[in-house]
Amino acid sequence: MKKIIVTGGAGFIGSAVCRYLVKEKECEVLNLDKLTYAGVPESLKEIEDSPLYRFEKADVCDKETVSALFVDFQPDAVMHLAAESHVDRSIDGPVAFIETNIVGTYTMLEAAREYWNELSADRKEGFRFHHISTDEVYGSLGAEGLFEETTSYDPRSPYSASKASSDHLVMAWFHTYDFPVVITNCSNNYGPYHFPEKLIPLVTLNALDELPLPIYGKGDNIRDWLYVEDHARALVTVVEKGKLGETYNVGGRNERTNLEVVETICTILDELKPRESGSYKDLITFVTDRPGHDARYAIDATKLETELGWKALENFDTGIRRTIQWYIDNDWWWRPIREGRYSGERLGKA
Repeated sequence: MKKIIVTGGAGFIGSAVCRYLVKEKECEVLNLDKLTYAGVPESLKEIEDSPLYRFEKADVCDKETVSALFVDFQPDAVMHLAAESHVDRSIDGPVAFIETNIVGTYTMLEAAREYWNELSADRKEGFRFHHISTDEVYGSLGAEGLFEETTSYDPRSPYSASKASSDHLVMAWFHTYDFPVVITNCSNNYGPYHFPEKLIPLVTLNALDELPLPIYGKGDNIRDWLYVEDHARALVTVVEKGKLGETYNVGGRNERTNLEVVETICTILDELKPRESGSYKDLITFVTDRPGHDARYAIDATKLETELGWKALENFDTGIRRTIQWYIDNDWWWRPIREGRYSGERLGKA
């Protein structure tokens, strides 16, 4: 696969995928992104001048524009990452999640299917539509167990419900139209270029600005953390090698409570960029919990590891240190966002 459309490629995970495809796989990439609040073109600075990279500002819900781009670019695959993704924002305003995540996925499926139907037999056989989703579609785990590809869906937020809907649409297109799809469901990502509304960048940047470090409830909610560059490698592995009609879960086997994550960030910052007095842990502030806050997520990535040969290269201890050092060294990227688009205010209290 040499020509790939990446939707949402100016977002956190999408930009990592674009960088990996261009720099490591030498693929020609068309990045299709609407540039909502979370789309940051500066995340593509490393590849923006590459002849292999092309950007088009477009909405995945705009069928006419999307179809024209398919015909013009002639892709071998689509990696569909464009999505509204912040649970707190879905609580405050679910309509954008319905439009982008459900209607947008339907529009991409139909534009891709119409393009695919006109391909030669050889190109038709090689084409792939890869839908990138989340482990949140599975709901909440108890103290034990892992999400597997066969786990029943049980979404709890407007965000996860919209992603579950899009997953079902993708599989319906496979079964109804024999359209060549693969799906991945990932655990929580972290790493460089992460929009600062999410836990790890929010806490890191609040700490650097000497602001309170908010923790929902008691901080005992557990997430399975996946370094974003490991995730990008996994996604490309699946679009290259994944079996049609299959789902692959992607996780880092790095379970941590939210409190443990925040305390780890504080400990590393105490070492790398000490405060004038005291520890960054002194800034920790417990706040009212998020409505419907899932207790625990944890991914079983055995299928991806054994069938396709992917392995995570970073564990949480190495990845979080790399991430914090990146934020310390790259305020050119995050400072304009904090000052102009999102300053760290609490969302999702409804």
